[in-house]
Amino acid sequence: MKKVNLEKSDKEWKEILSPEQFKVLRLKGTEPPGVGKFLYNKEKGVYVCGACNAPLFKSDAKFDSGCGWPSFWEPVSPDAIIEKKDTSHGMLRTETICANCGGHLGHVFKDGPKDKTGLRYCINSISLDFKEEN
Repeated sequence: MKKVNLEKSDKEWKEILSPEQFKVLRLKGTEPPGVGKFLYNKEKGVYVCGACNAPLFKSDAKFDSGCGWPSFWEPVSPDAIIEKKDTSHGMLRTETICANCGGHLGHVFKDGPKDKTGLRYCINSISLDFKEEN
């Protein structure tokens, strides 16, 4: 299993993340559907982790799934994301976390574009930042 590279205490994370970011990235919360700042972003670039700036998804892999959160059909590289079994809320899902810092990003489902990977990485906007292509 992949190991997280960057480890910090909750106190250290609280010093660099907003309360909303801390709730999602460190406590595995979620933002409400339809309100995320990157849901409708069409710019070209790379989505990076909102906690550590590690590259996670290219804009070319983003698609409109209609789920209310930014969706991607593949990460920027196989090593960018760690997938973990999640049985919270009485469901069986696959959680996605940043391989660099361990921040909670969202979940991955097997209902993505069939002509691509067939996967839908459903990601909280608040877990991301965006670096526009120049």
